[in-house]
Amino acid sequence: MPIVPDTKDWTWVVERPCPDCGFDAAQIRDDEIGNLIRDNANAWPKVLARPDVRERPRDGVWSPLEYACHVRDVYRIYDARLALMLSEVDPQYPNWDQDETAVADGYRAQESDVVAREIVDAAGVLAARFDDVTGTEWERRGTRSDGAEFTVSTFARYLVHDPVHHLWDVGSHE
Repeated sequence: MPIVPDTKDWTWVVERPCPDCGFDAAQIRDDEIGNLIRDNANAWPKVLARPDVRERPRDGVWSPLEYACHVRDVYRIYDARLALMLSEVDPQYPNWDQDETAVADGYRAQESDVVAREIVDAAGVLAARFDDVTGTEWERRGTRSDGAEFTVSTFARYLVHDPVHHLWDVGSHE
């Protein structure tokens, strides 16, 4: 499952390189976010075409298909959260239990070709929304249900690490 714990101590993700995947969100400029999202999404169809797409490497670790479903849902959830941050004053995001979603939505049984298209589509919507963020909008705030506070800028960096890390999780280091 995702390596980043869902706690208030999220800042390491945006302040220094990830000790596992090496992604360094601190080096990312605001105007790069949309393209990073698109680039990541475009890598997933190749992963989803692999013959081992449904195989879990070990108990308790998602298959490439399950990670891909998660990434698709991350793009969708973060688009809704970003929309809230841009339209409301300091909104609190609804809770999202990613493990519960994986079971409830049957990640293991989804069709990989459909998920590949859905990732690219969801990423395109989110990337376009980030492309439209300008000036002081990057400093607008939002709060996660556990109390963690983000600006649009830190939210973007936190977000981008997740799907990059999951490509690393599934062995796609491109």
